[in-house]
Amino acid sequence: MARYSPSVQNLISKLSDLPGIGGKSAQRLAFHILSMSENDAAALAESITEARRLTKRCQCCQNFTDTDVCPICSDPKRDTSVVCVVESPRDVSTFERMHEYKGLYHVLHGVYNPMNNKNMNDITLSQLIERLQKHTEIKEVIMATNQNVEGNATALFVSRLLSPTGIKVTRLASGLPTGSDIEFADDLTLANALKGRIEIN
Repeated sequence: MARYSPSVQNLISKLSDLPGIGGKSAQRLAFHILSMSENDAAALAESITEARRLTKRCQCCQNFTDTDVCPICSDPKRDTSVVCVVESPRDVSTFERMHEYKGLYHVLHGVYNPMNNKNMNDITLSQLIERLQKHTEIKEVIMATNQNVEGNATALFVSRLLSPTGIKVTRLASGLPTGSDIEFADDLTLANALKGRIEIN
């Protein structure tokens, strides 16, 4: 005999597919949703559908936005000479949270990871190169990929690719332990890593 009805089991299964959500958490979320009023549940479903329908990638930095160019790229107060390259939109939020970085971003939407069939063509590297060719005011690219094998390999590849251009390529430095993810770093650690960045040779 099934533990839950098919519809409830399907809801739990879909929730457990989300990153960071295990079986027990998925069950708790599912039963919380089922206990919501019909209006609240419908509003939740609509918000998911609307976000999925309206959200697109910024034409400039590839971050998620609901406009052609995101608010960061269109902000005239940002330093347009520096671009911080991150793996995901979550990392942009992490940097913005600490209010230390004033430059622009580029979101790769992944890293070089041949073990997971992710090569350089699967990330937004070509868009980054095109952007650097178009915007000659960019003088520094900060590689803020995670401090693991894939993140380091991606940073090194980009550094070597940009070497002939004369654009300075730096890497986040002290404070971020090997194997750590940017999104889990506290504000002080990330600020120190940003200030202490080193050039990639």
